[in-house]
Amino acid sequence: MGHGQQEKVATSLAGAVSEEISASLAPVDAELERHYPGDPGTRQPVHTVYVSGDAFAADTIRSWGERALAALDEHAPDAASFGAVLGLAGDLAGPVYDRVRAKLEREPIDDLRVDFEDGYGARPDAEEDEAAARAARLIAQAHAEGGTAAPYMGIRMKCMEAPVRQRGIRTLDIFLTGLMEAGGLPDGLVLTLPKVTYAEQVTVMARLLGEFEKVRGLEPGRIGFEIQIETSQAILAADGTATVARMIRAAEGRATGLHYGTFDYSACLGVSAAYQASDHPAADHAKAIMQVAAAGTGVRVSDGSTNVLPVGPRAQVHDAWRLHYGLTRRALARAYYQGWDMHPGHLPTRYAAVFAFYREGFEQAAARLARYAGRGGGDVMDEPATAKALSGYLLRGLDCGALDDAEVAKATGLTRVDLEGFAAPRRDDLTASAK
Repeated sequence: MGHGQQEKVATSLAGAVSEEISASLAPVDAELERHYPGDPGTRQPVHTVYVSGDAFAADTIRSWGERALAALDEHAPDAASFGAVLGLAGDLAGPVYDRVRAKLEREPIDDLRVDFEDGYGARPDAEEDEAAARAARLIAQAHAEGGTAAPYMGIRMKCMEAPVRQRGIRTLDIFLTGLMEAGGLPDGLVLTLPKVTYAEQVTVMARLLGEFEKVRGLEPGRIGFEIQIETSQAILAADGTATVARMIRAAEGRATGLHYGTFDYSACLGVSAAYQASDHPAADHAKAIMQVAAAGTGVRVSDGSTNVLPVGPRAQVHDAWRLHYGLTRRALARAYYQGWDMHPGHLPTRYAAVFAFYREGFEQAAARLARYAGRGGGDVMDEPATAKALSGYLLRGLDCGALDDAEVAKATGLTRVDLEGFAAPRRDDLTASAK
Protein backbone atom coordinates (compact mmCIF):
# COMPACT_ATOMS: atom_id res chain seq x y z
CA MET A 1 0.00 0.00 0.00
CA GLY A 2 1.43 3.36 -1.01
CA HIS A 3 2.48 6.01 1.46
CA GLY A 4 -0.49 8.05 2.67
CA GLN A 5 -3.05 5.52 1.53
CA GLN A 6 -5.50 4.32 4.16
CA GLU A 7 -6.56 0.70 4.46
CA LYS A 8 -10.24 0.24 3.76
CA VAL A 9 -12.16 -1.18 6.72
CA ALA A 10 -15.20 -3.41 6.46
CA THR A 11 -18.59 -2.55 7.96
CA SER A 12 -21.87 -4.44 8.07
CA LEU A 13 -24.54 -1.84 8.75
CA ALA A 14 -25.99 0.28 5.96
CA GLY A 15 -25.60 4.04 6.29
CA ALA A 16 -29.36 4.37 6.43
CA VAL A 17 -29.41 2.62 9.82
CA SER A 18 -27.23 5.30 11.38
CA GLU A 19 -29.31 8.03 9.80
CA GLU A 20 -32.56 6.49 11.04
CA ILE A 21 -31.15 6.23 14.56
CA SER A 22 -30.06 9.86 14.49
CA ALA A 23 -33.51 10.90 13.30
CA SER A 24 -35.19 8.90 16.06
CA LEU A 25 -32.98 10.55 18.69
CA ALA A 26 -33.46 14.09 17.38
CA PRO A 27 -36.09 14.88 20.05
CA VAL A 28 -33.71 13.62 22.75
CA ASP A 29 -30.89 15.75 21.32
CA ALA A 30 -33.15 18.80 21.45
CA GLU A 31 -34.20 17.93 25.02
CA LEU A 32 -30.58 17.72 26.13
CA GLU A 33 -29.78 21.10 24.57
CA ARG A 34 -32.83 22.73 26.12
CA HIS A 35 -32.72 21.31 29.65
CA TYR A 36 -29.00 20.68 30.15
CA PRO A 37 -27.16 23.66 28.67
CA GLY A 38 -24.34 23.46 31.21
CA ASP A 39 -22.98 26.13 33.53
CA PRO A 40 -23.64 29.67 32.27
CA GLY A 41 -19.96 30.54 32.67
CA THR A 42 -20.70 33.73 34.60
CA ARG A 43 -19.28 34.65 37.99
CA GLN A 44 -20.99 32.97 40.91
CA PRO A 45 -21.02 34.96 44.15
CA VAL A 46 -19.35 33.18 47.05
CA HIS A 47 -22.15 34.14 49.42
CA THR A 48 -25.50 35.86 49.82
CA VAL A 49 -26.06 38.42 52.56
CA TYR A 50 -29.62 39.00 53.76
CA VAL A 51 -30.63 42.42 55.10
CA SER A 52 -34.16 43.16 56.30
CA GLY A 53 -36.17 45.50 54.09
CA ASP A 54 -36.55 48.01 56.92
CA ALA A 55 -32.80 48.03 57.68
CA PHE A 56 -31.45 48.28 54.13
CA ALA A 57 -29.85 51.67 53.51
CA ALA A 58 -27.54 53.42 51.07
CA ASP A 59 -24.51 52.67 53.27
CA THR A 60 -25.36 49.03 54.10
CA ILE A 61 -22.62 47.48 51.96
CA ARG A 62 -19.94 49.92 53.11
CA SER A 63 -21.06 49.52 56.73
CA TRP A 64 -20.74 45.72 56.58
CA GLY A 65 -17.21 46.07 55.22
CA GLU A 66 -16.21 48.54 57.92
CA ARG A 67 -17.67 46.36 60.68
CA ALA A 68 -15.87 43.30 59.33
CA LEU A 69 -12.56 45.17 59.21
CA ALA A 70 -13.15 46.43 62.75
CA ALA A 71 -13.67 42.83 63.90
CA LEU A 72 -10.35 41.88 62.34
CA ASP A 73 -8.60 44.85 63.93
CA GLU A 74 -9.97 43.90 67.33
CA HIS A 75 -9.67 40.11 67.29
CA ALA A 76 -6.99 39.28 64.66
CA PRO A 77 -4.99 42.41 63.80
CA ASP A 78 -2.36 40.66 61.66
CA ALA A 79 -1.83 37.63 59.45
CA ALA A 80 -0.13 35.59 62.16
CA SER A 81 -2.95 35.96 64.68
CA PHE A 82 -5.65 35.33 62.05
CA GLY A 83 -3.79 32.30 60.72
CA ALA A 84 -3.39 30.91 64.23
CA VAL A 85 -7.14 31.14 64.86
CA LEU A 86 -8.02 29.32 61.64
CA GLY A 87 -5.05 26.97 61.44
CA LEU A 88 -3.68 28.44 58.22
CA ALA A 89 -0.19 27.37 57.20
CA GLY A 90 2.43 30.05 57.67
CA ASP A 91 3.05 30.59 53.95
CA LEU A 92 -0.71 30.81 53.35
CA ALA A 93 -1.70 33.11 56.20
CA GLY A 94 -0.09 36.24 54.73
CA PRO A 95 -1.59 36.09 51.21
CA VAL A 96 -5.02 35.09 52.56
CA TYR A 97 -5.09 37.82 55.20
CA ASP A 98 -3.99 40.49 52.74
CA ARG A 99 -6.64 39.41 50.24
CA VAL A 100 -9.35 39.33 52.91
CA ARG A 101 -8.62 42.90 53.97
CA ALA A 102 -8.44 44.10 50.36
CA LYS A 103 -11.77 42.42 49.57
CA LEU A 104 -13.47 43.98 52.60
CA GLU A 105 -12.22 47.40 51.59
CA ARG A 106 -13.07 47.08 47.90
CA GLU A 107 -16.15 44.85 47.64
CA PRO A 108 -17.29 43.52 51.01
CA ILE A 109 -20.49 41.86 49.74
CA ASP A 110 -20.78 39.71 46.61
CA ASP A 111 -24.54 39.25 46.66
CA LEU A 112 -27.07 41.26 48.68
CA ARG A 113 -30.69 40.27 49.17
CA VAL A 114 -33.11 42.79 50.65
CA ASP A 115 -35.42 40.56 52.67
CA PHE A 116 -39.19 40.88 52.77
CA GLU A 117 -39.81 37.41 54.16
CA ASP A 118 -38.63 35.89 57.48
CA GLY A 119 -36.17 38.69 58.17
CA TYR A 120 -38.89 41.26 57.65
CA GLY A 121 -42.10 39.64 58.85
CA ALA A 122 -45.64 40.98 58.61
CA ARG A 123 -45.97 44.75 58.45
CA PRO A 124 -48.77 47.13 57.46
CA ASP A 125 -49.18 47.14 53.68
CA ALA A 126 -48.27 50.81 53.34
CA GLU A 127 -45.02 50.20 55.23
CA GLU A 128 -43.97 47.25 53.05
CA ASP A 129 -44.98 49.18 49.91
CA GLU A 130 -42.63 52.00 50.87
CA ALA A 131 -39.81 49.64 51.85
CA ALA A 132 -40.05 47.83 48.48
CA ALA A 133 -40.03 51.13 46.61
CA ARG A 134 -37.07 52.34 48.69
CA ALA A 135 -35.13 49.14 47.95
CA ALA A 136 -35.61 49.74 44.22
CA ARG A 137 -34.49 53.37 44.51
CA LEU A 138 -31.38 52.53 46.52
CA ILE A 139 -30.32 49.65 44.28
CA ALA A 140 -30.84 51.73 41.13
CA GLN A 141 -28.89 54.57 42.73
CA ALA A 142 -26.01 52.26 43.70
CA HIS A 143 -25.70 51.00 40.14
CA ALA A 144 -25.95 54.51 38.69
CA GLU A 145 -23.20 55.83 40.95
CA GLY A 146 -20.84 52.93 40.25
CA GLY A 147 -18.61 51.35 42.85
CA THR A 148 -21.26 51.27 45.57
CA ALA A 149 -23.35 48.31 44.36
CA ALA A 150 -22.66 44.65 45.05
CA PRO A 151 -22.15 42.58 41.88
CA TYR A 152 -25.50 40.89 42.58
CA MET A 153 -28.48 42.54 44.31
CA GLY A 154 -32.20 41.91 44.61
CA ILE A 155 -34.99 40.96 46.99
CA ARG A 156 -36.49 37.94 48.66
CA MET A 157 -40.26 38.25 48.44
CA LYS A 158 -42.84 36.39 50.48
CA CYS A 159 -43.73 32.92 49.28
CA MET A 160 -46.60 31.69 47.10
CA GLU A 161 -48.60 30.19 49.96
CA ALA A 162 -52.16 31.53 50.24
CA PRO A 163 -51.87 33.73 53.37
CA VAL A 164 -49.02 35.88 51.98
CA ARG A 165 -49.26 35.30 48.21
CA GLN A 166 -50.84 38.60 47.23
CA ARG A 167 -48.48 40.53 49.49
CA GLY A 168 -45.46 38.85 47.91
CA ILE A 169 -46.68 39.52 44.37
CA ARG A 170 -47.33 43.18 45.18
CA THR A 171 -43.88 43.66 46.73
CA LEU A 172 -42.24 42.09 43.69
CA ASP A 173 -44.27 44.30 41.35
CA ILE A 174 -43.40 47.47 43.27
CA PHE A 175 -39.71 46.58 43.33
CA LEU A 176 -39.40 45.68 39.64
CA THR A 177 -41.54 48.65 38.59
CA GLY A 178 -39.35 50.94 40.66
CA LEU A 179 -36.23 49.66 38.92
CA MET A 180 -37.82 50.15 35.52
CA GLU A 181 -38.88 53.69 36.38
CA ALA A 182 -35.34 54.44 37.56
CA GLY A 183 -33.79 53.41 34.25
CA GLY A 184 -34.28 49.69 33.79
CA LEU A 185 -33.34 46.38 35.34
CA PRO A 186 -29.66 46.32 36.35
CA ASP A 187 -27.22 43.56 35.53
CA GLY A 188 -26.84 41.23 38.46
CA LEU A 189 -30.51 41.46 39.46
CA VAL A 190 -31.49 38.44 41.57
CA LEU A 191 -34.91 37.49 42.94
CA THR A 192 -35.52 34.78 45.53
CA LEU A 193 -38.74 32.79 45.90
CA PRO A 194 -38.83 31.18 49.38
CA LYS A 195 -40.59 28.19 50.93
CA VAL A 196 -41.43 26.45 47.68
CA THR A 197 -43.20 23.12 48.16
CA TYR A 198 -44.85 22.39 44.80
CA ALA A 199 -43.59 22.81 41.24
CA GLU A 200 -46.82 24.66 40.47
CA GLN A 201 -45.62 27.53 42.67
CA VAL A 202 -42.54 27.81 40.46
CA THR A 203 -44.76 27.72 37.37
CA VAL A 204 -46.78 30.71 38.56
CA MET A 205 -43.62 32.63 39.48
CA ALA A 206 -42.35 32.12 35.93
CA ARG A 207 -45.73 33.23 34.57
CA LEU A 208 -45.72 36.30 36.83
CA LEU A 209 -42.32 37.40 35.54
CA GLY A 210 -43.39 36.73 31.96
CA GLU A 211 -46.41 38.98 32.42
CA PHE A 212 -44.21 41.73 33.82
CA GLU A 213 -41.84 41.44 30.86
CA LYS A 214 -44.76 41.66 28.47
CA VAL A 215 -46.23 44.76 30.14
CA ARG A 216 -42.87 46.54 30.29
CA GLY A 217 -41.69 45.53 26.82
CA LEU A 218 -38.76 43.43 28.07
CA GLU A 219 -37.19 40.51 26.23
CA PRO A 220 -38.96 37.26 27.20
CA GLY A 221 -36.93 35.37 29.79
CA ARG A 222 -35.00 38.47 30.90
CA ILE A 223 -35.86 37.98 34.59
CA GLY A 224 -34.70 34.87 36.44
CA PHE A 225 -35.12 33.78 40.05
CA GLU A 226 -33.71 31.53 42.73
CA ILE A 227 -35.73 28.76 44.34
CA GLN A 228 -35.29 28.41 48.07
CA ILE A 229 -35.40 24.85 49.36
CA GLU A 230 -36.74 24.96 52.91
CA THR A 231 -39.32 22.15 53.12
CA SER A 232 -39.20 18.37 52.91
CA GLN A 233 -41.80 18.48 50.11
CA ALA A 234 -39.32 20.40 47.96
CA ILE A 235 -36.94 17.43 48.09
CA LEU A 236 -39.28 14.45 48.02
CA ALA A 237 -42.81 14.47 46.61
CA ALA A 238 -45.65 12.30 47.87
CA ASP A 239 -45.09 9.89 44.98
CA GLY A 240 -41.41 9.45 45.88
CA THR A 241 -39.95 11.57 43.09
CA ALA A 242 -37.52 14.47 43.54
CA THR A 243 -39.69 17.59 43.59
CA VAL A 244 -36.70 19.88 43.12
CA ALA A 245 -36.02 18.40 39.69
CA ARG A 246 -39.60 19.19 38.69
CA MET A 247 -39.16 22.73 39.99
CA ILE A 248 -36.18 23.38 37.73
CA ARG A 249 -38.20 22.18 34.75
CA ALA A 250 -41.25 24.22 35.84
CA ALA A 251 -39.18 27.43 35.85
CA GLU A 252 -38.90 27.18 32.05
CA GLY A 253 -35.30 28.35 31.95
CA ARG A 254 -35.73 31.12 34.51
CA ALA A 255 -34.27 29.29 37.52
CA THR A 256 -30.79 30.59 38.37
CA GLY A 257 -30.16 28.94 41.72
CA LEU A 258 -31.30 26.53 44.42
CA HIS A 259 -30.67 27.92 47.91
CA TYR A 260 -30.75 25.61 50.91
CA GLY A 261 -32.52 27.02 53.97
CA THR A 262 -30.73 25.45 56.92
CA PHE A 263 -33.12 26.20 59.75
CA ASP A 264 -36.53 25.97 58.09
CA TYR A 265 -35.60 22.68 56.43
CA SER A 266 -34.14 21.21 59.62
CA ALA A 267 -37.19 22.24 61.63
CA CYS A 268 -39.45 20.73 58.97
CA LEU A 269 -37.79 17.36 59.63
CA GLY A 270 -38.01 17.73 63.39
CA VAL A 271 -34.30 18.32 64.03
CA SER A 272 -33.79 19.84 67.49
CA ALA A 273 -32.69 23.48 67.48
CA ALA A 274 -29.29 22.67 68.98
CA TYR A 275 -28.48 20.37 66.04
CA GLN A 276 -29.78 22.49 63.18
CA ALA A 277 -26.66 23.07 61.10
CA SER A 278 -25.46 22.85 57.52
CA ASP A 279 -23.38 19.74 58.28
CA HIS A 280 -26.29 17.74 59.76
CA PRO A 281 -27.01 14.49 57.85
CA ALA A 282 -30.46 15.82 56.92
CA ALA A 283 -28.81 18.87 55.34
CA ASP A 284 -26.30 16.73 53.47
CA HIS A 285 -29.09 14.59 52.05
CA ALA A 286 -31.14 17.57 50.87
CA LYS A 287 -28.18 19.31 49.26
CA ALA A 288 -27.05 16.11 47.54
CA ILE A 289 -30.49 15.79 45.93
CA MET A 290 -30.41 19.47 44.94
CA GLN A 291 -26.94 19.06 43.47
CA VAL A 292 -27.87 16.09 41.30
CA ALA A 293 -31.11 17.73 40.16
CA ALA A 294 -29.26 20.90 39.14
CA ALA A 295 -26.24 19.26 37.49
CA GLY A 296 -25.88 20.35 33.88
CA THR A 297 -28.95 22.59 33.95
CA GLY A 298 -27.09 25.85 34.53
CA VAL A 299 -28.84 26.21 37.90
CA ARG A 300 -26.39 26.74 40.77
CA VAL A 301 -26.64 25.34 44.28
CA SER A 302 -26.05 27.39 47.41
CA ASP A 303 -25.46 26.16 50.94
CA GLY A 304 -27.23 27.75 53.89
CA SER A 305 -25.86 29.61 56.90
CA THR A 306 -24.79 29.26 60.50
CA ASN A 307 -26.62 31.18 63.21
CA VAL A 308 -23.60 31.21 65.52
CA LEU A 309 -22.51 34.85 65.38
CA PRO A 310 -18.91 36.02 65.97
CA VAL A 311 -19.73 38.51 68.73
CA GLY A 312 -18.73 38.95 72.36
CA PRO A 313 -15.36 38.28 74.00
CA ARG A 314 -12.35 37.40 71.83
CA ALA A 315 -12.43 33.69 72.69
CA GLN A 316 -16.10 33.51 71.69
CA VAL A 317 -15.45 35.34 68.43
CA HIS A 318 -12.56 33.00 67.62
CA ASP A 319 -14.74 29.94 68.28
CA ALA A 320 -17.44 31.29 65.95
CA TRP A 321 -14.84 32.09 63.30
CA ARG A 322 -13.42 28.57 63.45
CA LEU A 323 -16.91 27.08 63.13
CA HIS A 324 -17.84 29.28 60.16
CA TYR A 325 -14.48 28.73 58.46
CA GLY A 326 -14.79 24.95 58.86
CA LEU A 327 -18.36 24.83 57.55
CA THR A 328 -17.41 26.96 54.55
CA ARG A 329 -14.39 24.78 53.72
CA ARG A 330 -16.57 21.69 54.08
CA ALA A 331 -19.12 23.12 51.65
CA LEU A 332 -16.45 24.06 49.09
CA ALA A 333 -15.04 20.53 49.14
CA ARG A 334 -18.56 19.28 48.35
CA ALA A 335 -18.88 21.71 45.42
CA TYR A 336 -21.27 24.11 47.14
CA TYR A 337 -19.51 27.27 46.07
CA GLN A 338 -21.95 29.70 47.63
CA GLY A 339 -23.50 30.10 51.08
CA TRP A 340 -25.35 32.59 53.26
CA ASP A 341 -23.76 35.04 55.70
CA MET A 342 -25.87 36.57 58.45
CA HIS A 343 -23.49 39.01 60.17
CA PRO A 344 -20.58 41.31 59.17
CA GLY A 345 -18.35 39.24 61.42
CA HIS A 346 -18.85 36.26 59.09
CA LEU A 347 -17.23 38.06 56.16
CA PRO A 348 -13.58 37.63 57.24
CA THR A 349 -13.92 33.87 57.58
CA ARG A 350 -16.07 33.52 54.44
CA TYR A 351 -13.34 35.10 52.34
CA ALA A 352 -10.53 33.42 54.25
CA ALA A 353 -12.05 29.99 53.61
CA VAL A 354 -12.67 30.72 49.93
CA PHE A 355 -9.22 32.21 49.31
CA ALA A 356 -7.43 29.43 51.19
CA PHE A 357 -9.38 26.76 49.29
CA TYR A 358 -8.23 28.06 45.92
CA ARG A 359 -4.70 29.02 46.89
CA GLU A 360 -3.99 25.67 48.55
CA GLY A 361 -4.87 23.71 45.45
CA PHE A 362 -3.65 26.21 42.88
CA GLU A 363 -0.20 24.83 42.05
CA GLN A 364 -1.35 21.23 41.67
CA ALA A 365 -4.41 22.15 39.60
CA ALA A 366 -2.38 24.45 37.35
CA ALA A 367 0.31 21.82 36.79
CA ARG A 368 -2.22 19.12 35.95
CA LEU A 369 -4.06 21.35 33.51
CA ALA A 370 -0.81 22.48 31.89
CA ARG A 371 0.19 18.84 31.38
CA TYR A 372 -3.21 18.01 29.94
CA ALA A 373 -3.15 20.99 27.58
CA GLY A 374 0.34 20.03 26.39
CA ARG A 375 -0.39 16.29 26.54
CA GLY A 376 2.72 16.04 28.69
CA GLY A 377 3.77 13.45 31.26
CA GLY A 378 3.09 13.27 34.94
CA ASP A 379 1.84 10.80 37.51
CA VAL A 380 -1.87 11.46 36.85
CA MET A 381 -3.58 10.81 33.53
CA ASP A 382 -6.46 13.24 33.22
CA GLU A 383 -9.46 13.04 30.92
CA PRO A 384 -11.51 15.88 29.36
CA ALA A 385 -13.95 15.80 32.28
CA THR A 386 -11.10 16.31 34.74
CA ALA A 387 -9.66 19.12 32.63
CA LYS A 388 -13.10 20.69 32.77
CA ALA A 389 -13.09 20.49 36.58
CA LEU A 390 -9.52 21.81 36.84
CA SER A 391 -10.18 24.81 34.62
CA GLY A 392 -13.48 25.49 36.41
CA TYR A 393 -11.59 25.49 39.70
CA LEU A 394 -9.05 28.03 38.40
CA LEU A 395 -11.77 30.23 36.90
CA ARG A 396 -13.66 30.30 40.20
CA GLY A 397 -10.44 31.21 41.95
CA LEU A 398 -9.94 34.10 39.55
CA ASP A 399 -13.53 35.31 39.80
CA CYS A 400 -13.52 35.48 43.60
CA GLY A 401 -10.12 37.18 43.85
CA ALA A 402 -8.19 34.28 45.36
CA LEU A 403 -5.99 34.04 42.26
CA ASP A 404 -4.53 36.61 39.87
CA ASP A 405 -4.59 36.44 36.08
CA ALA A 406 -0.80 36.75 35.83
CA GLU A 407 0.01 33.88 38.20
CA VAL A 408 -2.52 31.55 36.57
CA ALA A 409 -1.21 32.36 33.09
CA LYS A 410 2.38 31.80 34.24
CA ALA A 411 1.60 28.47 35.90
CA THR A 412 -0.58 27.05 33.11
CA GLY A 413 0.60 28.81 29.96
CA LEU A 414 -3.09 29.37 29.24
CA THR A 415 -5.23 32.47 28.79
CA ARG A 416 -8.63 32.95 30.38
CA VAL A 417 -10.20 32.17 27.01
CA ASP A 418 -8.29 28.86 27.01
CA LEU A 419 -9.54 28.08 30.51
CA GLU A 420 -13.12 28.86 29.51
CA GLY A 421 -12.76 26.54 26.53
CA PHE A 422 -11.75 23.64 28.79
CA ALA A 423 -14.40 24.51 31.40
CA ALA A 424 -17.28 24.65 28.91
CA PRO A 425 -16.33 22.55 25.90
CA ARG A 426 -18.66 22.60 22.92
CA ARG A 427 -20.39 19.35 22.07
CA ASP A 428 -18.53 19.04 18.79
CA ASP A 429 -15.24 19.35 20.69
CA LEU A 430 -16.27 16.52 23.00
CA THR A 431 -17.26 14.41 20.03
CA ALA A 432 -13.91 15.00 18.37
CA SER A 433 -11.97 14.12 21.54
CA ALA A 434 -13.85 10.83 21.85
CA LYS A 435 -12.85 9.68 18.36
